Amino acid sequence: MTGNPREMSCAEFQAQLPELVGSGADAGAHPHIQSCELCRALLSDLETIAEAARQLFPVEEPPEELWEHIELAIKSEEGEPGDSN
Repeated sequence: MTGNPREMSCAEFQAQLPELVGSGADAGAHPHIQSCELCRALLSDLETIAEAARQLFPVEEPPEELWEHIELAIKSEEGEPGDSN
């Protein structure tokens, strides 16, 4: 592995890509991306796939009473006779 990110091989960069993306860092600002068209295209494709996946499963806020229902269910289970927990 090279010490200079610009001189990093595509394989080295791509091995670091999941961690880089997972950390929330701007992978597009990485020096290797700035100098490598192949990895820029890969990153663009991955960003497109990730956006499509987010649209498949939109974030929904749970109903306000959800935690109350969970708490009641837990209390109900804890109070059941014969439960060895």
